[in-house]
Amino acid sequence: STRELRGVMAHELAHVKHRDILTSSVAATIAAAIMTISRFAMFFGSARDDDRRGSNPIAMLATIILAPIAAMLIQMAISRSREYDADAGGASIAGTPAGLVCALQKLEAASKAVPLDANPATAHMFIIKPFSVSGLAGIFSSHPPTKDRVEALLHPHQ
Repeated sequence: STRELRGVMAHELAHVKHRDILTSSVAATIAAAIMTISRFAMFFGSARDDDRRGSNPIAMLATIILAPIAAMLIQMAISRSREYDADAGGASIAGTPAGLVCALQKLEAASKAVPLDANPATAHMFIIKPFSVSGLAGIFSSHPPTKDRVEALLHPHQ
């Protein structure tokens, strides 16, 4: 419907207004830098410890494994918070959250009936999360759960 289209377009315009592409690009750059530094640590950390003083292979391994995961979690958390802000901004632009709420609910129902064809690299381009992940795996999602977004739109200051 026109009301739903207006809500979705307002959501996307809010992303533009809030400069979310810049924000996500900075987050991705920082995440890439953290991953690169952790990889350098593997090579330069072991090369300088030829005499075995101060060498802690467990700490080195933890850094190599945990740093990229931490960077990705930070990037996903920023992405999820940007979705909530775009929802609120879109409701403000459209004048009401009703159209976006209805569109989100329809998209969620449709994605359960016919799963969206996406991969993790393109997940951020969808208006709802394209994968049916829940529980601990949900922390890697670029979008918050639709029911949480709808609740935030209907009750903005709770």
